[in-house]
Amino acid sequence: MSAALQPTSQTSIIQPISADMDAVNTVIRRQLYSEVPLVNQIAEYIISAGGKRIRPVLVLLAANAYGYKGTHHHELAAVVEFIHTATLLHDDVVDESSLRRGRKTANALFGNAASVLVGDFVYSRAFQMMVAVKNMRVMQILADATNVIAEGEVLQLLNMHDPDVTEERYLQVIRSKTAKLFEAAAQLGALIAGASEEGIEAAAEYGRSIGTAFQLVDDVLDYSGNAADIGKNVGDDLREGKPTLPLIYLMQNGTPEQRDLVRACIENGDEQHFDEILGAITGSGALEYTMRAAEKAAERAANAISSMPGSAFKDSLLQLCAFAVHRNH
Repeated sequence: MSAALQPTSQTSIIQPISADMDAVNTVIRRQLYSEVPLVNQIAEYIISAGGKRIRPVLVLLAANAYGYKGTHHHELAAVVEFIHTATLLHDDVVDESSLRRGRKTANALFGNAASVLVGDFVYSRAFQMMVAVKNMRVMQILADATNVIAEGEVLQLLNMHDPDVTEERYLQVIRSKTAKLFEAAAQLGALIAGASEEGIEAAAEYGRSIGTAFQLVDDVLDYSGNAADIGKNVGDDLREGKPTLPLIYLMQNGTPEQRDLVRACIENGDEQHFDEILGAITGSGALEYTMRAAEKAAERAANAISSMPGSAFKDSLLQLCAFAVHRNH
């Protein structure tokens, strides 16, 4: 990994846009207000849980890197965070998750119906905000992204409890479900800053690749992290019957006994054999294989913006590539 991609902290990454992030947080709280108390309660609960806010960071860094002067990047950063938040609310219901960001999920606390409906509110508020920017291409990028994300959710649903999912099928889910919003975030920042078509596409490729890296590392952390760090229950993917890349690798490279065990666990969502599966994954090199795939994606992201003008914002984008693969949460 090059010197520009040495490990760093998220705090140092966002330092050049700290004032912008404060402005985005103000927009988020203002725009989430509703006269319906339960909407306010759930929305506040989700937003106050924090999170890395990587997608808004991408909007702000890309816009600044291309010299944007204005405030629309604050609105668009909030929009992509709202779209992400809505997908989380819906995901946790679909996955029957009980823990996210170290706290009970909204569905565990408020119920499935309230979580789904407030997710719809957050989605629709995002579309109200993007219309206010009055830029048809902005709306096209975000409308396309939300549609692809929805397709990714359905693809993931089809893959659940299916031990025959291939690496390519799984990567297709990542590109749709996770990487697409990263792509849109970086692309929007470059677009509103008036970057060239080449610059806009470079930002999009950066977002696609960094989003892929983040998801692959999440896959590793589901087997190697701990709940206090990653903010969710370790082994959730196995419990939900999700065939992520470490399991897919083990299915392809493990012993017949290991493959039979993985097949049964994926089919049944069986976490009772988690320790046994973890031992097999650790011994097979599956986590190292997945980390190498994440590192390659991060390198692609860095290479995509090689022609971007030099600045503190570009430096942060490069540092984010390292953060993506060297984090523990």
